[in-house]
Amino acid sequence: MGKKIGVVTGGGDCPGLNAVIRAIVKAGDMQGFTTIGVRGGFDGLLTPVQAAPLTVRDMDGLLIRGGTILGTANSGKFSSKTGQGKTRKIPENLMAQVRQTIEALGLNALVVIGGDGTLTTALQMHESGLPVIGVPKTIDNDLDATQQTFGFDTAVACAVDALDRLHSTAQSHNRVMVLEVMGRYAGWIAAYAGLAGGADVILIPEIKFNMPSIEKKIRAREATGKLFTIVIVAEGAKLDDSMVVSDNDETDREVRLGGIGYAIAEKIQEKTGKESRCVVLGHLQRGGQPTHWDRQLCTRFGVQAVHMAAGRNFGKMVALKPSGMMGSVNLKDAVNRIRSVDPHGELILTARTLGICFGDEI
Repeated sequence: MGKKIGVVTGGGDCPGLNAVIRAIVKAGDMQGFTTIGVRGGFDGLLTPVQAAPLTVRDMDGLLIRGGTILGTANSGKFSSKTGQGKTRKIPENLMAQVRQTIEALGLNALVVIGGDGTLTTALQMHESGLPVIGVPKTIDNDLDATQQTFGFDTAVACAVDALDRLHSTAQSHNRVMVLEVMGRYAGWIAAYAGLAGGADVILIPEIKFNMPSIEKKIRAREATGKLFTIVIVAEGAKLDDSMVVSDNDETDREVRLGGIGYAIAEKIQEKTGKESRCVVLGHLQRGGQPTHWDRQLCTRFGVQAVHMAAGRNFGKMVALKPSGMMGSVNLKDAVNRIRSVDPHGELILTARTLGICFGDEI
């Protein structure tokens, strides 16, 4: 029947998913594999099975196309991450159905493309004896086992474009403009975009901030004739030891962050009297064409996954090493280890040297 690789995408959508799928199909074809695409996330492995072969011709135009042609899901029967950081064990009856499907499809390997939650499910599948290989995906760039995840560069580019546009309107009206970006409990998007986009204030989860510090920065700018201020805040940043969320009361699912930007804008206007506005970038960061950096990273990830499938190197995740080379790490070492911004690292030091405020100066 020949060699077969299954590929499934899980979790939130992300620029570059299609580029990984394309690389797996094309590299797999070169090495004698047929690629089977599983639709709708892990649920596509349950009856009725939603899977079909993907050909090299099907890959035309996918390198630059956002989203995923296979569809994805960040909730459902295979959700392994729940509220308050807890992990849910996937029921054995579901694992048995997945095992039966993999055998029926004749898959030699199942490549799982996803973030921490999806890869936690992949780890459980591996521990159940399934031939699983992980590919790291998240715009948050918060997986500690790889130097970078695909989708992050594109999300930063989107945030920088938004900051560029907000500068002109903020300056025209002498306003404070607050841009809220994604990132969950890591401030990578806010830190990179804030530095590249010329933000005056950067607020991230890794650095505890206070309103007097932000107010002081705004007034210091006014004293020099700069009557507008640009603030970028990560959705997981904390204000007064609390976190602004939209459904914090639900404990059976991952907490959905959001709203901190509006809270900051309201307090700034209250404290300074300056007109303040908030823009929540939201899912715009997840859409559109991947950047050239993400395209090459996705391609390298996909090819590495095929090499691992050919070598039966299961239970591992593709990873970008500090050397810049492709490698792999054990799935158990890849999940539940958040990669955070170092408050004392070169990135933050560079921003502070430029006079950027992180809200902790008082």
